[in-house]
Formats: sequence, structure tokens, C-alpha cells
Amino acid sequence: MSAATLAERLPFSPTITFATAVRVLQQISRDRGSTALLLVIPCMLMVLLKLMFHDSEQTFERVGPQVFGIFPVIVMYLVASVSTLRERTTGTAERLLTMPVRRLDIVLGYSLAFTFLALLQAVLSTLLSVGPLGLDIKGPAYLLMVIAMLGALLGLALGLLVSAFARNEFQAVQFLPAGVLPQFLVCGLFVPHEDMQGALSGIAKIMPMTYAVQAAGEAADHTGITGLFVRDASLILVCVILVLVASAATLKR
Repeated sequence: MSAATLAERLPFSPTITFATAVRVLQQISRDRGSTALLLVIPCMLMVLLKLMFHDSEQTFERVGPQVFGIFPVIVMYLVASVSTLRERTTGTAERLLTMPVRRLDIVLGYSLAFTFLALLQAVLSTLLSVGPLGLDIKGPAYLLMVIAMLGALLGLALGLLVSAFARNEFQAVQFLPAGVLPQFLVCGLFVPHEDMQGALSGIAKIMPMTYAVQAAGEAADHTGITGLFVRDASLILVCVILVLVASAATLKR
């Protein structure tokens, strides 16, 4: 089977997907606010966390790894939802959808671009935390990078999905308290799941952020890759794929 025939049978066009990713990266690079939000703010939050628990190293050692499953979700959600809505309001998305471009091309293009940004975000946050901030973890640092990347991709998927229903950027931000902050409250950062009231414990088990926090804790508390880490990381990845599929389905021509 020739390469051209194989490309025709794919549910997306690699050329269009790559071109979309390049265009998104160029657009974000020109937006200093979005760039700072993606790359600088997570590092600033880790510095702030270190200063908050300066006199309580044990608390920082416990909370520090867990926020790798929280901060990237929130930050990437904001950037992805606002960036996508900006393209809709300026007419860019509508012009693309009138062309022979598949919806999956657009979603995968955005995903590819933000995956690259998520990797940069994860590397910077991890190097800062285990380096100058002195976050001591038992496992390899790259596991925290994996969780940070998965969290960022989860935020991306949620942002793309919400952008299909929001009419403007303000409405996209309004979805944050409804869709993301409840996960933040029941993810296990404040109260262990076993100490939660029965209904809350059940709700926490269906929230993907719960598994991001749990996987980050596994990476910090064990010297190697545990079965629980693999399970939680896999569940997050499945959630990302499902939400991205839903995002592609909600794009309207």
C-alpha cells in the first residue's frame, strides 16, 4: 500500500493537522500573555507554594508533587478555551470549517500544538521543583513530568470541549468553577478519599483530576513505577481521548 493511499484512508490528514499545529504555536508565541500563563505561571505557583510552607518542609513534600496533577489542568484549560474561542470570534475557525478540512484535523492540530507546550511546561516546573526548590521525591523526576503533561492534556481537552458551548471568552471562564474547581476540592489534596463522606468519595472516583493527584503521589512515594501509577495514568489518558473525541463531534460546520 502506497503512502498516498494510506494517507487517504486515515480519519485525518497529517499535513493539515501539522499545519494547524504550527499555526496555533505561531499565534500563541505572539500572545505574550498566553505564553506567560502557560510557561511562567506554573513555576511561579510552585515558588509561592514553597514560600507558603517554608517552615513546614513535610507539608511541602506532601503537597508539592500532588499539585503537578492540578496546576497544569487549570492553566491549560484557560489557555485552550480562550484561544479556541478567540479563533471563533475572529472567524478563523469558521473559515477553516468551510474548507475541505475534517473536524478531527483541527482538534488533533490543537492537541499537537498544546502537547508541545505541555511538555515545555512540565519540564520547566519539574526542573524548578526538584532543583532550586528542593522538592524531595523517591521516584524518578520524569514521572512527575508525565503527570504534568497528562494534566495539561486533560485541561486542553476540557477547554476545547467547553469552547464549543461558550459564546465568548467570559463564558468559557465561567465554566471553570462548574467543571474544574469541584475536581480540585475532592481530588484528595485537602482530605484523603477514605475520610470523605460517602457521596463525596463516590464523586471523587469519577473525577479525572483525582487520579492525576493520586498518580503524582505514587511517583513521589515510591522508587519505581507502580501498578497504581500505571492504572491512574492510563485512566487520565483515556479521559483525554474521550473528551477530545467529544470535542471533535461538537465542532459545527
